[in-house]
Amino acid sequence: MTKPDIARLRLHNQRIAGDKFERPADVVSWLGAVQAQDYLGALWAVGLRMRSAIEADIEQALANRTIIRTWPMRGTLHFVAAADTRWMLELLTPRIVDNNAQRLLRQFGLDEAVFARSKDLFERALEGGKRLTRNAMYEALEAGGVSTVDGRGLHILGRLAQDGVICFGSREGKQQTFALLDEWAPKSKRMPRDEALAELAKRYFTSHGPATLQDFAWWSGLTAADAKAGLEMAKRFLVQEVSDSQIYWLSSSMPAAKDSATTVYLLPAYDEYTVAHKDRSAVLDPKYTKQANSGNGIFYPTIIVNGQIVGTWKRTVKKDRLTVTPNPFAKLKRAEARAFAEAASRYGEFLGAKSIEKFPL
Repeated sequence: MTKPDIARLRLHNQRIAGDKFERPADVVSWLGAVQAQDYLGALWAVGLRMRSAIEADIEQALANRTIIRTWPMRGTLHFVAAADTRWMLELLTPRIVDNNAQRLLRQFGLDEAVFARSKDLFERALEGGKRLTRNAMYEALEAGGVSTVDGRGLHILGRLAQDGVICFGSREGKQQTFALLDEWAPKSKRMPRDEALAELAKRYFTSHGPATLQDFAWWSGLTAADAKAGLEMAKRFLVQEVSDSQIYWLSSSMPAAKDSATTVYLLPAYDEYTVAHKDRSAVLDPKYTKQANSGNGIFYPTIIVNGQIVGTWKRTVKKDRLTVTPNPFAKLKRAEARAFAEAASRYGEFLGAKSIEKFPL
């Protein structure tokens, strides 16, 4: 298996190419989680994997509570399917909480008593299905004697989300809101730990494969031992391939993907295709790493040609007019430039833009 093979299979297994999903929750469930600290980018990350979608469809799924936005892994915001929220939090966040405890105490004076007091204040402020903006959540804490200054408020929100007390609700205008997880996603299921490890490994390698054990440990934030245990339990659903003496795992039921025509995709910042593997050499030539990478993982929105990262792009939206500005690492071929224009048009349709300007390549 060559690196181009790995890239092509990942495109199809992640449903960027080939078969698409009908519903946002199906996308998120398939991938296990979708990195979502860049909220608008994450909406597109879901939408580009659907057969036909506009931005409002993804927001409606959040409002309908089939998708939840919270901090399940690596201390980073993700979309997860509502049914998966509880077991993922219980599997993945205790290690993060333990690792951060001393730092939060030392730098912010946040101990277990503060978190317990904050939990009580949030439960009283949000009970009955209420949703509050971040500022309103901070006001509830301050009124109850818990200081939110100097970043304390954000760390309290993150910790109580990791504890399964709160999660993001739907937006009010452009403002994010918070709700009680037990009220927002009451049907979120629990799993025994071994079952959860196996399920997470199966989801990851099925949707993100071909991938290595090290890739899975990076993506999930699990210890090497737990990642290995999850893979061992999921192996009956997987097959292995070898490339450059490295073992890659992928679904045993996924047919080989073939793309005869030039394919171009515009991916958002933090897309699973670019950030969900520790080793990104199959999709990014190392000589372009600094141009694609903000310094702590691939940050910028990327242009993908035939599975390879060949440049970055940015958007400018004014009213109903979208401008897509490409920054290719090298001049694109004519067929690639045409495919880029088509990809930009699809993104414009997702946003509902009436006018789309694509800078010439």
